[in-house]
Amino acid sequence: MFLFFAFAGTQVANVESAPTEEAGQGNSTTGGTTGFNVSVYLYIAICFGFSLMVNVWVFFRISGGLFNPAVTLAMVLVGAIKPVRAVCLFIAQILGSIAASAMVLGMFPTELNVRTTLSSETSIVRGVFIEALLTAELVFTIFMLAKEKHKATFIAPVGIGLALFIAELVGVYYTGGSLNPARSFGPCVVTLIFDKEHWIYCKS
Repeated sequence: MFLFFAFAGTQVANVESAPTEEAGQGNSTTGGTTGFNVSVYLYIAICFGFSLMVNVWVFFRISGGLFNPAVTLAMVLVGAIKPVRAVCLFIAQILGSIAASAMVLGMFPTELNVRTTLSSETSIVRGVFIEALLTAELVFTIFMLAKEKHKATFIAPVGIGLALFIAELVGVYYTGGSLNPARSFGPCVVTLIFDKEHWIYCKS
């Protein structure tokens, strides 16, 4: 649900973009292939941030609102969830991303245009650090607002959604703003396009 609405919103934002197949970067949300348009990036950031906020709130009692393998791994490392549960969540997250990508591809008449790639100006090293720092911001927000229980925990989804929103504002142009290995993997499976730098999204 999180990625379906986020991907669907990204499709709408990129309706008028003209992705190319140069350097294997077709079907990408990154500014290097779709052109620079602040309103498009703002639209994408809002879709991802608000979709995460709503779905974390809805599914918090079911799965803890975990839709991101990077966050799941972090939760295992601090002892918040057990490894077996983490493996189950990881599988569900990957399958959910593939399913969301396939649903967006099948339901909408435009070409699937939601992949994450590096812009032509962004080196692999910069891409790694951008994704790592943005992901760290999201994970830290989740730790402080959701894992550490306090009087404001019940509104943690708002802060988590806003954290993704501001990270997307920074990251979409340069890296596609993944922050989530599952988010990047699903569209690649559906489009059958895996870029040589795809590994950086798995390590974020």
